[in-house]
Amino acid sequence: MDWKIEVITIPVADQERAKNFYADKVGFNVDIDHQVSDDLRLLQLTPPGSACSIHIGGNVEMEPGSLENLFLVVSDVRAARAGLAERGVEVSEPQIFGQGAYRPAKEGENLDLVGCAFFADPDGNRWVVQQIPPKE
Repeated sequence: MDWKIEVITIPVADQERAKNFYADKVGFNVDIDHQVSDDLRLLQLTPPGSACSIHIGGNVEMEPGSLENLFLVVSDVRAARAGLAERGVEVSEPQIFGQGAYRPAKEGENLDLVGCAFFADPDGNRWVVQQIPPKE
């Protein structure tokens, strides 16, 4: 039996602000945006190429901004970082994880499996963009 993670709820204070950030700046696709009632809006977005989506939760028990180390996997972290920065996301320069800590990546250094960039949404939920080479 396969067990798959399909949706993760992201706690936010303002769903519209979060939708604009994730769709317009990060580049996620808006799958569902449905106002069920005055108190409930279903808002689901999916990163391009991902099998896992996010729910933008305005009505959840988690504190907005309380999630950290949410990983997005890309084949080229430098290109992903540049795209985020061009769209106005405050994103770190590429970092390399080694010997238990992160350090700045050097130009031309191989980032496969160890290269990351970091950003946060407007509520402070923190994301890691990690370079993983395509599986053969």
